[in-house]
Amino acid sequence: MKRACIIGAGSSGIAAVKALYDADIDFDCFEASDRVGGNWVFGNKNGMSSAYEGLYINTSRDRMQYADYPMPRSYPDFPHHTQIAKYFDDYVDHFGFRKRITFETKVLRVEREDDAWKVTTDKGVETYEWVLVANGHHWDPLWPDPPFPGTFAGRQLHAHDYKRMEELKDKRVVVVGMGNSAMDIAVESSEVSKATFLAARRGVHVIPKYMLGRPLDQFFTSARIPFRVRQRMGEMLHKLAVGDMERYGLPKPDHRLGEAHPTISGRILDRLSHGAVKPKPNIAELLGDRVRFTDGSIEECDVIVYATGYKVTFPFFDPKLVSAEGNDLPLFLRVFHPSLKGLTFIGLLQPLGAIMPLAEAQGKWIAKLLTGKYVLPPEHEMRAHMEEERREMFARYVPSKRHTMQVDYDDYLLELEREIRRGEKRARRSARSS
Repeated sequence: MKRACIIGAGSSGIAAVKALYDADIDFDCFEASDRVGGNWVFGNKNGMSSAYEGLYINTSRDRMQYADYPMPRSYPDFPHHTQIAKYFDDYVDHFGFRKRITFETKVLRVEREDDAWKVTTDKGVETYEWVLVANGHHWDPLWPDPPFPGTFAGRQLHAHDYKRMEELKDKRVVVVGMGNSAMDIAVESSEVSKATFLAARRGVHVIPKYMLGRPLDQFFTSARIPFRVRQRMGEMLHKLAVGDMERYGLPKPDHRLGEAHPTISGRILDRLSHGAVKPKPNIAELLGDRVRFTDGSIEECDVIVYATGYKVTFPFFDPKLVSAEGNDLPLFLRVFHPSLKGLTFIGLLQPLGAIMPLAEAQGKWIAKLLTGKYVLPPEHEMRAHMEEERREMFARYVPSKRHTMQVDYDDYLLELEREIRRGEKRARRSARSS
């Protein structure tokens, strides 16, 4: 039986823990904090959480829950972060594996040693045949590079460090970005600030949380419908429900719906249409207590919030061994490193939907491999699959560090299911030949 190490007990890590626990695989799980839930724990002791006090999920309850543990029906369609954190706690306790997680233990180094992995924590050193990396990819802030020219006299912070709307009370605020965090923070700012400006670096299609009385992410989910058909259907609905982005003062997107990671907000368009949030183009220069934008306009400003995304980093690896330069780390079906045996990643993908059910499926996939019920394809086949997947991804999505590990939620689960069936056949053939 293989021995494994799981790094992190966030929403992806605990799904992997359950999969290995159910399969009776020998493992350790190290979590730097004193709680499970990772990014969804507001004020997490490990300092890595980007949750803020007013955070609600932007994927619906039914599309975020684990397949074998539904969220309570008493939860709303889009629960608050405290409800999500409780759900993760309840998940761990319901299946009884909390004691299998070693809390307040930080992984310092992971090194290849002969045919094994040496894992050094702040408590000691252990050796494993398999390492499952679940350290998350929304904790290491990505700032504008290069930074905007000029100097600024006020406060500058990344969205990762934003915690409460009171921080922005009676301030003149510029929020930089057009992703989900930017929209949420701009909305919160508009409720307490003197003025809120939303600086768009590029246009996006803002998607409401509901259409026709249902959560939007529950429409057009079948992976058996070609993407271009789903795209056209989505564009028709979006046109009817929202209309052109330019009507709200936002720039026209330079891509079609579904060709960039979705920006989902049920409130930003309302705040824009009422003038509570004022749209602006990108920042051109910082001028002390003012900001000049690329259209030449200048506004007084006290606070700049950079909602400019995150870097994908693994502080415990030597970058020469494993790194994600430009946020890009090619993997076989976003899990297996093709040339480093025993190295896997959980939740290192950006779905059009929630990560949790996908991480759950990934954990079960790895458990099948470790128990001999599944066999990976040869390395050259994995690499060929990866190249085809990457060609399709880069052809579809806007070139960006944000679009290096995109998957469609349902398409990915279907492809994973098919690959598991192929690998189970390989395992049976291998058993017969031996």
